[in-house]
Amino acid sequence: MKPSRRNFLQSLGVGVASLGVTSQAPAATLLPPKVAKPTGDDQILFVGDNIGIANTEYGKVRGFILRGIHQFLGVPYGADTSGKNRFMPPQKPTPWTDIRPTLWWGNSAPQIMEKRYANVYASFVDHWNYDDVSEDCLKLNVWTPALDTQKRPVVVWLHGGGFVNGNAIEQDGYHGENLSRLGNIVFCSINHRLGSLGYTHLKAAGGHAASGNVGNLDMVAALEWVKNNIANFGGDPNNVTIIGQSGGGAKVTTLMNMPSAKGLFHKAVALSGSSLSGVNKEYAEKLGLKVMEEAGLKPGEIDKLQQIPWRQYIDIANRAVEKMADEAKRMNIQRGGFAPVADGVTMNEGAFFSDPTHFSADIPLMLCTTFHEQNPDRTDATLENISLAEVKEKIKPRFGDKASEVVEAYAKNFPKARPIEIWALIVSNRKNAVATADAKVAKQKGPVYVAWFGWQPPLFDGRMRAFHCDDICFWFYNTDLMLTHTGGGKRPRALSDKMAHSFLSFVKTGTPNGGGLPNWKPYTTQNGETMILDDTPALANDPDREARKALA
Repeated sequence: MKPSRRNFLQSLGVGVASLGVTSQAPAATLLPPKVAKPTGDDQILFVGDNIGIANTEYGKVRGFILRGIHQFLGVPYGADTSGKNRFMPPQKPTPWTDIRPTLWWGNSAPQIMEKRYANVYASFVDHWNYDDVSEDCLKLNVWTPALDTQKRPVVVWLHGGGFVNGNAIEQDGYHGENLSRLGNIVFCSINHRLGSLGYTHLKAAGGHAASGNVGNLDMVAALEWVKNNIANFGGDPNNVTIIGQSGGGAKVTTLMNMPSAKGLFHKAVALSGSSLSGVNKEYAEKLGLKVMEEAGLKPGEIDKLQQIPWRQYIDIANRAVEKMADEAKRMNIQRGGFAPVADGVTMNEGAFFSDPTHFSADIPLMLCTTFHEQNPDRTDATLENISLAEVKEKIKPRFGDKASEVVEAYAKNFPKARPIEIWALIVSNRKNAVATADAKVAKQKGPVYVAWFGWQPPLFDGRMRAFHCDDICFWFYNTDLMLTHTGGGKRPRALSDKMAHSFLSFVKTGTPNGGGLPNWKPYTTQNGETMILDDTPALANDPDREARKALA
């Protein structure tokens, strides 16, 4: 089915007027960003011994200039995390005396790579970019228009993949070149420790007290590098915005609740993911002890744990999680495993955003989710004709006896939606994003801006819908780089122009207004102001509120 060119909410029968929606006329045809041509000929890539050299506190780095944007890839911000540095807070990199070439991406953090490309549909759509996997992974990338003293706003990208997978450039849509040029900003992206190597809490087993959060402490170290070095790359360390998607969105909200991150960023954006608390400390400590037991080690033998090959260690840690499953249920922990720990020292205990005097209180926050984060039928055309009764059966494993009530609530809220669309909306509900917005505005004065991305690409016979990850390339002005997410061309580019400029306005001023979208009011719990991002963007008042009530 071909996606509707109208606002997706209207296509589902949600009356625009009843929602208090403000819309604007479709944008005129837009051209790609202008490229600054070098003098002399049409050469667009410049690389050489005396090109793109910048200073850092650890030594000079040499990048390259592509289409007028300086790029530095794989810049060290921390030391190798293997051996004695495993499970420890990040250490500073060893300084160098020669000019260090930073022409290629840094290593991805250790993670399971087997069968990464087994699903041909996922590989085609996302065409993941993975290089060497190594514990020497504390590297970052920088895109900047110039090496001068202009003090441009800085964006720091935190990749998705939960807290277990991914890297800073795994999708082409993550690249910062186009946004750097469009907004005259500095764009950075980082790799950091993941999974059990970044979040095994070993304090009770004799390990470092911060071992359960070293992956997040890596991010803090990267932000400290930005504070100390980004002026050498034309950036302003006093105007930094962190942005992440999926697991990266949760990284954003956890950083907002880490004392050591105070003063290192000034605005925050969480796309398709957020968290309102860290992992239970008691569970994390028990899991750390279980890891030691599974490794055949006694508490205190951390040095032996540090010497186990990383791939073998991940398997040991995963077996420990499985053996802790019953304990996790007893402790009412829905998702066990390795993620930032609410240890009360490196990360706040209790509910996030509950302290009106916290450093995060003044930080503006933008939240966005997509209509169809999970889409059951992208590769299964037979589900296009599923019945409402069948949808109720499909969601029973997740919603139990409430399945019928939930489906009826969504069908009433979206009266023109087909059953397959109802299914996708339910399993993609934005309950957590709204809860994060409510928590932030309840106690803290920094404004919150909420968006809901409904744009659907004309791919896979229209079955992709507004899927998880699709909005990233729109925010970063990369719709013509991520053709397998957008199809390319003027239609996605027109929306991307509005979204990217609005994001840039937020980066520069703390408000997304003035970028081409309709007037975007800050979120309130009473009205639930939500920017609908589609071919014709519009501001709506909590358009799925009645449906969401059934999810309680």
